[in-house]
Amino acid sequence: MAKIKKGDLVQVIAGRDKGLQGHVLKVIPAADRVIVEGVGRVKKHVRAGQNAQGAVTGGIETIEAPIHVSNVMLVAKDGKPVRVGHREVEVERDGKKKIKRERIGRRGGKEIEL
Repeated sequence: MAKIKKGDLVQVIAGRDKGLQGHVLKVIPAADRVIVEGVGRVKKHVRAGQNAQGAVTGGIETIEAPIHVSNVMLVAKDGKPVRVGHREVEVERDGKKKIKRERIGRRGGKEIEL
């Protein structure tokens, strides 16, 4: 189970954008990277072309670049960054007992709700 998921509010704890907060747009587990809204912005040169309506596209665009997952921390409801852990909880579904893993905040030990 991943500690950071798409849609989570995270804070950058290292690097050029340290201190900024944003929502996770995409998680790239194979490379241990995340793309965070408004963080790690870089300029990308795009070749000129045309779209279906005939408008010219291309030029210099500013996009979010992936940053390493170790450089972000999940933000709890109180607005402070928190370390993430896991806890196994036994739940009953359809008359059967199953084990469910839930994310917990290490500071309070409570389940992380989004």
